[in-house]
Amino acid sequence: MALLGIDLGTIGCKALLFDNKGNRLSKAYREYAMITGYGGLAELDSAGVLEDVKAVIREAAAAAGEDKIEALSVSSMGEAFIPVTRNREILGNSILGFDSRGNEYLEEVRSFISDEKLYEVNGNPIGANYGLTKFLWIARDDSEIYKKTDYFLMWSSFVLFMLGGRPVCDYSLANRSLLFDVDSCSWNVDLAGKLDFDTGKLPELVSTGTVVGKMNPEISENLGIQGNPLLVSGSHDQCANALGCGVLDEGTAMYGMGTFHCIVIPFEKRPGAELMLPRGLNTEHHAVPGRYVTFVYNQGGILLKWFRDTFLMEKHELGIVKGEINIYEDLMDEMPTGPSPVLVYPNFSVTGPPEFLEKTTGMISGLTLATTRGDIAKGVLEGVAYYLKENVENLPNELSVDGFRVVGGGSRSEAWVKLLADVFNRPFTRTEENEAGALGAAIIAGVGSGCFKDFREGAASMVRLADTVEPDAVNAAALENNYSRYKTIQPHFGDFLAEHLD
Repeated sequence: MALLGIDLGTIGCKALLFDNKGNRLSKAYREYAMITGYGGLAELDSAGVLEDVKAVIREAAAAAGEDKIEALSVSSMGEAFIPVTRNREILGNSILGFDSRGNEYLEEVRSFISDEKLYEVNGNPIGANYGLTKFLWIARDDSEIYKKTDYFLMWSSFVLFMLGGRPVCDYSLANRSLLFDVDSCSWNVDLAGKLDFDTGKLPELVSTGTVVGKMNPEISENLGIQGNPLLVSGSHDQCANALGCGVLDEGTAMYGMGTFHCIVIPFEKRPGAELMLPRGLNTEHHAVPGRYVTFVYNQGGILLKWFRDTFLMEKHELGIVKGEINIYEDLMDEMPTGPSPVLVYPNFSVTGPPEFLEKTTGMISGLTLATTRGDIAKGVLEGVAYYLKENVENLPNELSVDGFRVVGGGSRSEAWVKLLADVFNRPFTRTEENEAGALGAAIIAGVGSGCFKDFREGAASMVRLADTVEPDAVNAAALENNYSRYKTIQPHFGDFLAEHLD
């Protein structure tokens, strides 16, 4: 028996095939371009990305051989959605969360519901990055598309629908619309009505792991798949990442080392708005029933990529294959063994919690004629870690983090993971399978198909831990001194930004 996990993000999609013990059988990946334009437009070509998804399914499924693909599921980015008809006609491109169209409707939303009340119902603060303002933009500024739309589908739901499933949305992705009631697991008809948005255009709500149909036989044949695999409702990609590294319970958090560094913290009982909103924290359904998650995130790998492209261009031009770790390992060799003499404030673009700054800038402090590019590079890595450490330290007492499971491309670097363990002064455990989002989707497929009785059994069967990197007491103490300097200077830097950035 084989299980197929699809992980769909902003810049690319991948499909990984696993057996029910978590052994990877194949992997396929496609990258696609984002469409940007005047007025803050940021979209994906819905039809084009769907073809890329089918291509990775076809390529990954080819390795199944005589093994039957029992089921598949999809983890996907939040917020972005696609308008479709009930006859599976794609009506337009997918508007991404950081597209600025619809921002003008934020104040109208606030006139009907406060941040505190929205958090009580939905678990999120009001923000333009969520789906609601984009829904309103289509309803009011692209009314022809709105009239034709039968369903607005998040990406995970859209892929399953276009493969033959019924139109649904799981709870975690529904949360990213701001129109989801976390406690009743229903659409917020009251708020939608005040905004003249028709919730009849939103799909049926289901829990993660629900079977929503079988793959269309014609599509199965076209993709080279024997039989018709079950289609199983997926989840928000960060929830699937957490599941795919075995982060189900309180105490252990997932640390994802990708383009952004994202910490996913699970818990059982929802803290109140007075504890979460001042910290910029949300509450969202985990993929795992009976659990919630919150996210702490900021720039991560994208800053190291900036450094690479700026300071290591001569090596980059030697033809090193994009995505390989080699160039980064070379960079690690140039870094000082102890803490960097340089402090880097990692706000080079929009930030995560607690402030969600849109107009901001990074800063490099402590430069001298003796500064090396290795000093700056390590300062970049430390700065990202300090930013996230401060968020973790400020968590409400109700949320705890005793250790981390670390996944993503950056986790292949032992030096980088060691630095994180020392900065946070907590153990970081790596998993054998680095593609936690796709593995999480495969576990979801296994639960939906009955291969596993529940998510706990699925994670126990498919997630295998590798090494644990323990913090070094001497390094941790030295980095704590740097972190104290970071916290001392950071408020003054914030005042500078407030004064000089309009």
